[in-house]
Amino acid sequence: MIARAPILLLIALLTFCLFTSTTAHQAREHLTPEEIELIKDAQLLDKRIDVFIKAADRRMLVLSSGGPETATTKQLKKDSEAWGELPKGSRAELIGDIARIFDEAITNIDDVSSRDEKNPLIQKSLRKLAAAASRIIELLKPVEAQAKAEEELSSFDQLAENAESILQAANKLPPPTAAEKKGKKQ
Repeated sequence: MIARAPILLLIALLTFCLFTSTTAHQAREHLTPEEIELIKDAQLLDKRIDVFIKAADRRMLVLSSGGPETATTKQLKKDSEAWGELPKGSRAELIGDIARIFDEAITNIDDVSSRDEKNPLIQKSLRKLAAAASRIIELLKPVEAQAKAEEELSSFDQLAENAESILQAANKLPPPTAAEKKGKKQ
């Protein structure tokens, strides 16, 4: 019985270390509190997808400007009341945030689709998300080529996987209807 005590203690210690490192990795929220509120307020799927796209674009703004502190005052003032401060984090964290935003957007579209697969907002939302994913992936190609750290490479892989899922789903959609085309021009 006494010989088992050190083994049990070692197992408990290893379990604790594993749990703490996993929890620390998952502690970063990919959306700001204001963005979470905007998502909760957006009840219609297409409006919610617009919020996800804007959240991803805000991270792209930080990535392209070199950080939230170097973004222009005009850009900050424009969104600060409704959207809060620009997100902060390393390049790997911000890219990982975009990947998780895309993942959450996919989940939202899947949820609506499972309840009402004929909902016209599904196609509209998926097309919007696919356009944003394609644009963001294209803008990040030069950044990805410079990535060397494992965390960054992992974030890029996750982002590419989510973007590919979005684009594949969008490619399976039928052509837009006349009403959808008309809505784009307005």
